[in-house]
Amino acid sequence: MTLLLGFGAVNTGNNLLYLMVSALLGFMSVSGFLGHWNLQKLDLTLEPPEEIYAGLETLVNVKVFNRRRWLPAFLLDISIDNNYRHPGHLALLKRREQQGVGVAMTFPDRGDHCQHRVTVSSAFPINFFVRYRHVELQQAITVFPRPIHCYNQGVTDVQHESGGENALRRGFDGDIHQIKDYVGGEPLKMIHWKLSARHDSLKLKELSSQYQPPIEIDPLALPGQELEQQLCCASYLVNDLICSHQPVGLKLKSHVIAPGLGNAHKIYLLKELARYGKD
Repeated sequence: MTLLLGFGAVNTGNNLLYLMVSALLGFMSVSGFLGHWNLQKLDLTLEPPEEIYAGLETLVNVKVFNRRRWLPAFLLDISIDNNYRHPGHLALLKRREQQGVGVAMTFPDRGDHCQHRVTVSSAFPINFFVRYRHVELQQAITVFPRPIHCYNQGVTDVQHESGGENALRRGFDGDIHQIKDYVGGEPLKMIHWKLSARHDSLKLKELSSQYQPPIEIDPLALPGQELEQQLCCASYLVNDLICSHQPVGLKLKSHVIAPGLGNAHKIYLLKELARYGKD
């Protein structure tokens, strides 16, 4: 419209049109300056979740810090690696304030991803134009193989292979192993109250432990026509077995990882699978 009014003012010499065109051009200049200024002095950092799997959409937390001393930032949209379909939104970021926003992100393949392009866009102040600012971040993010359901054909019972036998261990989560007299020092929840009511002394339940034999997973022995499918199968087995409280290890070409339990051990195994064959 500004161009049409400008042509009309030149052709007709109407002073009122000249004034209107001048006002519109000034308004566009101020809008452009404010929009450019709105995207400046913003520091960005990524905080990925502990588990990211290839091909599965996940939320990555993007921390935005406004370094400006006086004025806030408005109407910010955050996207990663040119994924503009599900950006994160920040309506207001005050001066010297830091906020986090979840941004949908999908990694196509496993391994270490170090280069990330974060895009900050805004329609501020009046939605005439959407302005963009691209920030290249160097940060290592390890992406695990996508879990695919499969059968445990490539697992080895470590105790059975070494000739050991599963011993019944004392614990607090299994079946009742025996009943004995309470001598003090045991948790009160282990007292068998019904049986104690029939006797003159307190009776104690001794439970067996839900112990599972340790196993090793050989990715190359798992079902699948290629390595990526076998690694996806191994990723599924690691998650499933550790969730079932069964010690799991890996038998790789270069080294063997001893079976273990816990979330930290699971992350360690998944990182080994993510980097397997990438060197």
